[in-house]
Amino acid sequence: MSDTNNYLFIGLKIVAWIIFVGLCIEAGGLLVNFIVSLFRPEFVQNLYNTLDLSDMYHHNKWGYFSMYSFILVIAILKAYMFYVVVALVTKLDLTKPFNSVVAGQIRQISYYTFSIGLISYVGREAAQHLQSRGYATDSLQPYWADSQAFILMAAVLYIIATIFRKGLELQTENDLTV
Repeated sequence: MSDTNNYLFIGLKIVAWIIFVGLCIEAGGLLVNFIVSLFRPEFVQNLYNTLDLSDMYHHNKWGYFSMYSFILVIAILKAYMFYVVVALVTKLDLTKPFNSVVAGQIRQISYYTFSIGLISYVGREAAQHLQSRGYATDSLQPYWADSQAFILMAAVLYIIATIFRKGLELQTENDLTV
């Protein structure tokens, strides 16, 4: 492997770690705010990232908890997915990339990506339903804006995982015949 590719891979590891830490901070902030909102409802208007759901909380607590649950689950899944990505780039040996650990982690990433896309889609539809009933859900839009992109990315990752698994089978078969 050339020095340029080695530096590029190290740079990608650093970027993966930065994204992972950022997603952990976001998920942690949302989780702490959710717990605080359970015990101190007067802080609902001052939620993480200027997420003001106080009107919904006072008029429809079920709607508030369902919307916040969607946001929280999506944030935790994104953080865990990047944990798997960080574990993958840490364990990946570029001189011999076809192994069962890499194939399994790529498949795992595709499952988490699909879950994020599916939950984002359901959350967006639920928010639109609440918006049709007069609740302000515009501030929730950034949390599920990319649901279709996540589902499409999950399909691509699943295909790559399948190719890795087939490559691993062929490599094992070649090792046994020699």
